[in-house]
Amino acid sequence: MNAFKPLVFSGVQPTGNLHLGNYLGAIRKFVALQEDNDCIYCVVDMHAITAQLVHSDLKAQTRSIAAAFIASGIDPVKHIVFNQSAVPQHAELAWVFNCVARIGWMERMTQFKDKSGKNAEQVSLGLLAYPSLMAADILVYRATHVPVGDDQKQHLELARDIAQKFNIDFGDHIRKAGLGLDITVGDEPVHAYFPMVEPLIGGPAPRVMSLKDGTKKMSKSDPSDLSRINLMDDVDAISKKIKKAKTDPDALPSEVEGLKGRAEAENLVGIYAALSDKTKADVLAEFGGQQFSAFKPALVDLAVNVLAPINNEMRRLLDDVSHIDAILKDGGERAGAIAQKTMDEVRDIIGFLR
Repeated sequence: MNAFKPLVFSGVQPTGNLHLGNYLGAIRKFVALQEDNDCIYCVVDMHAITAQLVHSDLKAQTRSIAAAFIASGIDPVKHIVFNQSAVPQHAELAWVFNCVARIGWMERMTQFKDKSGKNAEQVSLGLLAYPSLMAADILVYRATHVPVGDDQKQHLELARDIAQKFNIDFGDHIRKAGLGLDITVGDEPVHAYFPMVEPLIGGPAPRVMSLKDGTKKMSKSDPSDLSRINLMDDVDAISKKIKKAKTDPDALPSEVEGLKGRAEAENLVGIYAALSDKTKADVLAEFGGQQFSAFKPALVDLAVNVLAPINNEMRRLLDDVSHIDAILKDGGERAGAIAQKTMDEVRDIIGFLR
């Protein structure tokens, strides 16, 4: 059980356009968490170069993510919004964690296997060490909770492994420095400097699927723009994409059980449920027995009502990049002050002169 002060941290990569899956699966959860927690939300621009080194306009992509955070309702005054590269302590702690973590741990990461494929020797070292930097992102603030999707759960488990190994390896040093506190990991008492971070998984739509293939996750990298609804899509684009979304010829069932084996139907019902803060059962109670020709227009109206205000606010914010830059600069300074304190203490624990 964590005895550390609760703190939420999470980040989004500035690669490609944010889409409905990012909003429902992550950003809307970020907004809800800020009501009862201290939160730090990061545009992880250093992660963006692990798989794609050169970007056409990384600055613009970074500003777009920050604008999406704010337009969706994240308060950058009460909480912290910043870009990762503005706080060099992320990279400094990541190096320490590179020395704590084992190569075998990294090679077992499913995402590394998926992204490297048969060319593991040709991918960047950064891609292999990605989870170590992710652990540093979280633990440089000694965050206790991280909202993540299912695809990042393994990385968060690795962050816990890194924290636990650091705490055990440097346990005597942590005590001698007068730092850390006693926690229980499993049944074992540990004097810990870093918390055992907990994942926050789930929510109304933790996994939104492609509009063209209900068996694949909605993705920024899909070559078909019709597969996703981007947060910057206008009303016409949203309407077109939903109307063209793949379905089957059968009517919607009246019970959730009837969605089994109907991936596209389940996806659209799930999107409607998430956007309306209802359950799938509620949606089917209203639309069960109806054809998609009746359901899709209702979904269009709902999606437009929810997303249009976010779209409009994002465009307004991005028309004045100096305002976005000021928010990120302020957030970076506040985040940096926390991170610097952590790194000063980590240096003392390890034995670095400073």
